[in-house]
Amino acid sequence: MEKSNFVDQIRVFCKSGHGGAGSKHFMRTKFNAQAGPDGGDGGRGGHIILRGNNHLWTLLHLRYYKNVIAEDGQGGNKNNMTGRDGHDIIIEVPLGTLAVDEGTGDKDGEILEDGQEFIWVKGGRGGLGNKNFATATNQAPEYAQPGEEGFEGWKVLELKVLADVGLVGFPNAGKSTLLSSLTAARPKIADYAFTTLTPQLGMVEYRDGKSFCIADLPGIIEGAAEGKGLGHRFLRHIERNPVLVFLIPADSKDHKKELEILFNELEEYNPELLDKKFIIAVSKNDMLDDELRTAIAKELPTDIPHVFISSVSGSGLLELKDMLWKELQ
Repeated sequence: MEKSNFVDQIRVFCKSGHGGAGSKHFMRTKFNAQAGPDGGDGGRGGHIILRGNNHLWTLLHLRYYKNVIAEDGQGGNKNNMTGRDGHDIIIEVPLGTLAVDEGTGDKDGEILEDGQEFIWVKGGRGGLGNKNFATATNQAPEYAQPGEEGFEGWKVLELKVLADVGLVGFPNAGKSTLLSSLTAARPKIADYAFTTLTPQLGMVEYRDGKSFCIADLPGIIEGAAEGKGLGHRFLRHIERNPVLVFLIPADSKDHKKELEILFNELEEYNPELLDKKFIIAVSKNDMLDDELRTAIAKELPTDIPHVFISSVSGSGLLELKDMLWKELQ
């Protein structure tokens, strides 16, 4: 059910409206059979517009929205009447949605704020009527412009989760358990790898009524930057999080090696990810004594803050919240 309800990438066929043709018409009155050109301009073809909606969290509502076809503009008419513009199609998407042209791979734009709009696919311009071509030497032009064609092609919408903090770690590192301890979110938790197949979001209540958003992201494996495991689908969501928490379980065979793999996968996918703020959280602290904590701490980088936590007993969670709030500010 989780997999079917969270959709973070959609491919749609888009066709904007064709511009209406300009009119070729000459005015005739009771007293003047040759009153001159009065052909109106054609209407603009309909746009396809993206609009941000902060009540949406997934692209699920667009799963079966495969063909998006906007209305054509109407042709111009006599008496200098401009044709009606084609109706625009507005597609509402969650915040963090990226629009991409499938053919070129170019980014068309992104939605980051509620109510933000941009024209994803422009409709064709309407053609000019023959009144626009009248001159002193050509007072009765016999031509008008056809409408401009709209765009037609495949487009892609990608959702990158917007959260203040992202939980990063290997499969079965305890990220979902930590999320459920810090927030009211109730992700699926089980003792096997890749329990979490899609990002899970929760709000962390902090001091004095303050709060911030945290995301449990699917686990990294070695080779994720090359598309192994959940690969790029997972790493795409990390790009939006200003602070990343590397979750390393206390019973890991090699804490230093796990961190190296995590950093390496981020760097291979996008070197700019290394400019983010990091915190290392060593989970399952209830299994450790002071001597083991000291030994593990020596394996961790000295330039990245770390904290020992236990999602079961709650130890270290308040300290983690304080560290996260400090980094977010």
